[in-house]
Parts: sequence; structure tokens; C-alpha cells
Amino acid sequence: MTEKLRTRKAFCAASAFVAGMLVVGVAGSSADDDTKMPGRYLPEYTASGEIMLPKNFHEWVYVGSPLTPNALNNGKAAFPEYHNVYIEPGSYAIYKKTNVFPEDTVFVKELQLTLPGENPDGSRTEPSGRGYFPGTFYGAEVAVKNSKRYAASGGWGYFDFKYSNAKMTTAKVQENGSCAYCHTASAKKDMVWTQFYRLLDK
Repeated sequence: MTEKLRTRKAFCAASAFVAGMLVVGVAGSSADDDTKMPGRYLPEYTASGEIMLPKNFHEWVYVGSPLTPNALNNGKAAFPEYHNVYIEPGSYAIYKKTNVFPEDTVFVKELQLTLPGENPDGSRTEPSGRGYFPGTFYGAEVAVKNSKRYAASGGWGYFDFKYSNAKMTTAKVQENGSCAYCHTASAKKDMVWTQFYRLLDK
């Protein structure tokens, strides 16, 4: 075998090895991306069709806490409490990649009262300054995307969990004229108020 032929064969073998390593690297990267995707929590329903309040939603992705206190709305705010909003992590991971909320996306909005006001505007003064501060939890609401199950209300179902002496653990879907109406009229994207949550506002 001539020196020239040996050199050529060595070059081809090296090229094949590098190409193979690149393929393995790409496949490995894809696998790594898949393993980083969190598993999804899907809505759980009772035999009668009520939805169950997710037990671990405080560990989900927190997206924000809008507040419209009574003192700034003539004492009659429609929603005078903090709305602490969480999205199920697997759904959020898909949304980040696709800019679309996948089927069975679950949001939980926990309602939290403000501490009693000390000033005319309902604010109070604490060591950090004057403002509004979170107080007692007193309820939660859940929104679930399912285009077939909730077709009559725009593809989303809304559930209200009232807290009393003990937390409600299940709730029936609300009538279309309540939450669905406002979300249809004013929410920015797919009936979600993404305009108020920077993590979602793409």
C-alpha cells in the first residue's frame, strides 16, 4: 500500500469517528433536554366530576401577585386581596418552548388578604416602609385548560375553593357567566391574563 493511500484511509477513518461523535453529542443533548423537562401534573377529578385542589401547588412556578385593595377602589374592590398565581411546572416548560398553553394546563390562584390598614388609604407602616402587606389566606381558585371538556366556556374550566374553618379540597366547575366571561373579554392570551405576569407575557 502506498503512503498516499494509507494517509487517505487514515483521514477517512478520522472523519467518520468525528462525525459519529457529533451524532452522539446531538443525541445526548436531546436526551439531556428531555430529562430536564419536568413531569406534568394533570388535573385530578372525583367520580362526580369535581376537581381536586392540587396539594403541592406552592412548589409550582410562581408568576405574580396582583393587588387591587378596597382602599383604592372606594371600598368596593371586586378583588381586594392578593392573587398569588402559580402554574404547573410541566405546563410552564412547554409554554416556554412553544408560547402555547398545552391541554390540561393548571393554574392555581391563592387568595390572600392584606393586613388591616392603619392609614386612610388602607396602607400600614412596617419596618420596611408604608405599604400593603399580605395577611391571611382565605381561598383559592383553579383554572384548567381542556378544549373538549370545557368547550362551552372557551376551553377553560374555572373552580372556586372557599376556605372556612377547613380548606375545601374539591370544587365544581363554575357557570360560564362568571370567570369565563371576564377572561374572554379582557385576558391577553388564550383567556389568561398574561399582561399582568412578566413570566408569561411573550
